[in-house]
Order: sequence, then C-alpha cells, then structure tokens
Amino acid sequence: MGLTKVSVAICLLSLTLAHVSRAQNSPQGYLSVHNAARAQVGVEPITWDPTLVAYAMEYAIKRIADCELIHSDGPYGENLAKFSYAITGAEAVKSWVDEKPNYNYAANKCIGGDCLNYTQVVWRNSTHLGCATFQCNNGWWFATCNYDPPGNYVGERPY
Repeated sequence: MGLTKVSVAICLLSLTLAHVSRAQNSPQGYLSVHNAARAQVGVEPITWDPTLVAYAMEYAIKRIADCELIHSDGPYGENLAKFSYAITGAEAVKSWVDEKPNYNYAANKCIGGDCLNYTQVVWRNSTHLGCATFQCNNGWWFATCNYDPPGNYVGERPY
C-alpha cells in the first residue's frame, strides 16, 4: 500500500474512531509496557512503526462491527484482546504480559493457561510494533498489536 493510501486510510479511520482518546492510546503507552516486559528478560526494546499502525488500524475497521477475536492472518505477528469496559492501549498490553506466569521457559511451553500473547510481546526477533485500540459497535473494546518480524515459532524460545 503506498504512502498516500496509508495516509488516507489513517485519516478515514481517525474519523471513524474519533471517540478513542489519543492520550490514553499514545505510542508511548503501548511501548512502555512492551519494553518493560522485554527488559525483564533481557530483550532489546521494540520501536513504533507507522506501517504496522496502519495495518492495525485497517484491521480495526474490519472488526469494529463485531469485536471478534479473529486473527487477520497477515504477514505480521499479532496479539488481540477484547474487554467489556473501556481500556487504554497500555492496559491491553498489560493483559498480555500478565500471562507470563503461564510460560515455562525450561519446557518452552504454556503451562496452566495461555501464554502466547506474552511470548509475542517478548519475542527477541520482533523489533517493530504498531497497535490500535477502539470501541466496537457492540460496546466492547478491542485491542490489536502487530509485530515485525513475527514471533511464536514452534520449537523456538522467545528469548
């Protein structure tokens, strides 16, 4: 998608999602929680990427009608979450980081619950991030973050 198309898509989505607070969902909100979790396990910080933001926002348009946790099946790693109450981007990322106790590093698998959102957050080879958080038509809140390069490859450790 060319820069002009991305710009138009972002402008249209901004109008569609104008009710979402920019301050609560600033890039720094998403990044600070990601990078704190990454630092805990010795992984380099992740950086904000406008191309991934555009991808996340484009996917948001597709999910705004139903808020279903259906992956985009795109070229990037992806975390999704939905909540029955208003959330910030940082709170959405924290919900993924809270899966950490379910990840057993020695066994390199989830034990006692889901952990794949967490392992994507801390995936050492993922260096770029783009996210969007919005309210769906049904009143629920949906968050998506995309990662490049993607992670969570079977048999590989996240860090």
